[in-house]
Amino acid sequence: MDRADVVDQAFRDRVLAGDFPHGEAPSGPLEGTEAVEIFRAQCLSRNLDRQSRKMQAAGQGYYTIGSSGHEGMAAVAAAVRPKDMAFLHYRDGAFQAMRSSQVPGTNAARDMLLSFATSADDPISGGRHKVLGSKALAIPPQTSTIASHLPKAVGAAYSIGLAKRNPPEHKVLADDGIVLCSFGDASANHSTAQGAINAARWTSCQSVPLPLLFVCEDNGIGISTRTPTGWIAANFSNQPGLKYFDANGLDIYQTFRVAQDAADYVRTQRKPAFLHLSVVRLYGHAGSDLQHAYLPKDVFESWEADDPLLHSARLLIDKRVLTQDEVLRLYRDAETICAETAAEVVTRPRLETAEQVSASLIPSPRDCTPGNGPTPEARAAAFGADIGQIDSPQPMNRLINWALTDLMLDHPEIITMGEDIGRKGGVYGVTQKLIQRFGPSRVIDTLLDEQSILGLAIGAAHNGFIPMPEIQFLAYLHNAEDQIRGEAATLPFFSNGQFTNPMVVRIAGLGYQKGFGGHFHNDNSFAVLRDIPGLVVACPSRGDEAAMMLRECVRLAREEQRVVVFIEPIALYPMRDLLLEKDGGWMSRYPAPDQRIGLGEVGVEGDGPLAILTYGNGRYLSRQAAEDLSAEGIETRIIDLRWVAPLPQAGILSALAGAEKVLIVDECRATGSLSEALMAFLHENCDLAHARHAAQDCFIATGPAYAATMPSRESIRQAARALWENGREADPNGGPTRNR
Repeated sequence: MDRADVVDQAFRDRVLAGDFPHGEAPSGPLEGTEAVEIFRAQCLSRNLDRQSRKMQAAGQGYYTIGSSGHEGMAAVAAAVRPKDMAFLHYRDGAFQAMRSSQVPGTNAARDMLLSFATSADDPISGGRHKVLGSKALAIPPQTSTIASHLPKAVGAAYSIGLAKRNPPEHKVLADDGIVLCSFGDASANHSTAQGAINAARWTSCQSVPLPLLFVCEDNGIGISTRTPTGWIAANFSNQPGLKYFDANGLDIYQTFRVAQDAADYVRTQRKPAFLHLSVVRLYGHAGSDLQHAYLPKDVFESWEADDPLLHSARLLIDKRVLTQDEVLRLYRDAETICAETAAEVVTRPRLETAEQVSASLIPSPRDCTPGNGPTPEARAAAFGADIGQIDSPQPMNRLINWALTDLMLDHPEIITMGEDIGRKGGVYGVTQKLIQRFGPSRVIDTLLDEQSILGLAIGAAHNGFIPMPEIQFLAYLHNAEDQIRGEAATLPFFSNGQFTNPMVVRIAGLGYQKGFGGHFHNDNSFAVLRDIPGLVVACPSRGDEAAMMLRECVRLAREEQRVVVFIEPIALYPMRDLLLEKDGGWMSRYPAPDQRIGLGEVGVEGDGPLAILTYGNGRYLSRQAAEDLSAEGIETRIIDLRWVAPLPQAGILSALAGAEKVLIVDECRATGSLSEALMAFLHENCDLAHARHAAQDCFIATGPAYAATMPSRESIRQAARALWENGREADPNGGPTRNR
């Protein structure tokens, strides 16, 4: 028999027989009416699990992870406020069911069954995934929550204090609200969880407000790997900066009391707490998981004998809140509701086309109060002595700094965060003076943890801020790439555009740094970003354009709720000269604050028949090579992509009008680089002869060979000449040219 049927029949039989598992007597502040509502939510969650398994068996539902055994989370939901944002573990159907009972106009059974059936009417994901979540219930959706949601929960909790001091226009969370974040005992071992909890403790120990309640649902197993007895308590019961609470999650009276105490502590002290909830896992990990294949029968039968619904029934009967018949009637009522609702939801339409599936990748624009620019007085006060130099040519790092200053003056909801960005002003001085101009609440020095930096940004965006996190070096992004790929970029997709986390992630990167770093500080690959659906990736090459593009990036985040990555070429930060020493050919004047470069707008220099299609450092080097080519009688046009994802296809084709041949110059490694996509695009969309010149598939060295593996002024000239004269492609790995 299906273990769900075994557990179901055992519950009915044991209630009728008065055969209940042993436990403490009911005690604490939980009143009878609320206790019944908690039990009703538990019954609903249990029968939702049963119904989802039936739907899956009938081919009317899809992959499911059940909540059976974790129904104690209904008591946790009752102990917090319905507007306290909750980032939930995937086994928290009972939490959502209980919260739904607290919010008029919501229907947990129908909403969750629509999700199980992947119906387009599903009110959270629109049929894209089986997820818990609800805009009305302040539950952002989570898919595979293996700890990836903990960093943003820390960020959301941190943002409450920021918003109290500096309310953003689209503020969501109450000043006295808290954030709840639940996860399993197995997930607690994940480095992401450890990092997030460490960040919460680090913040707490500095007496910075962080009203966050971690809830660890400890069922003693992660899929098939057992959690050692006492492991969670040993790890978290004595952590500085983290108040520890523990409760028997099978006892709704104790769970409610302890959860209420923990929530009150977090709410009043504005400090994080850790609630360790002991629960059991019934059935198996997921609908297709057969636990008898890896567990002795007596183990899971002992869990089934400790069914939390049987514990709740005993407590309610002992407290004289319900009789045995009333317990069974509530359970059967939940069963009927689920069966009748399931019969209806499986008839609802599902997504069918690619257009329907992808419709929520890019959120709908939202109304924002337009920025009118700061007053001259405010601007003069913020810029200080810099105001006297604003009309003189400057390198890129300084112009980005001034753009950040103007943007933060114009939009008070912008906050920036990262390692060393405040007092130090960043490794390359890009954020110098910002902390003096805007204070530590808007220019936040973080601990050394990229997951925490991005999590802070994602969580703050949930509360109406426009975060601009900085990742110190491009290679460091790999420590935390899932925060962009699995969290930030997927949120609008899995919430049908209802939840967004708009932000502009600034990353210093790419190669050509002299004498610093090697492959971690010089990393010529951003392939990890290019295939993330919905993500905008920008890469400027000159200071004035960087300022104008950054303004567009903020507009995209602020008005269109986009997640944007702004890659700043480190080697071009201080660049002053182009062709000759002290010619100042790569400096530019700061553009007026109302000037910006729109998404998809490419840059074009020259109108020669040989087009060089490039970006970042490639544009700078191609400009130098173009001088040499011109002296040889080969005239060029240099097309700067600027926007590297999504590809500015219309802009590229327009810029190529009148060209005869196209050379792609890509400073990134040949394999997995943008040049591969550009070659395919040109092959499919135009009939011009084209070739590419990219970096070798190699990491970057420190020392004199810092640029040996990448395109240079001379190698670009040679590749361009080979294409122009012979129609041959220069080998990106330094070998002889190849016939196309």
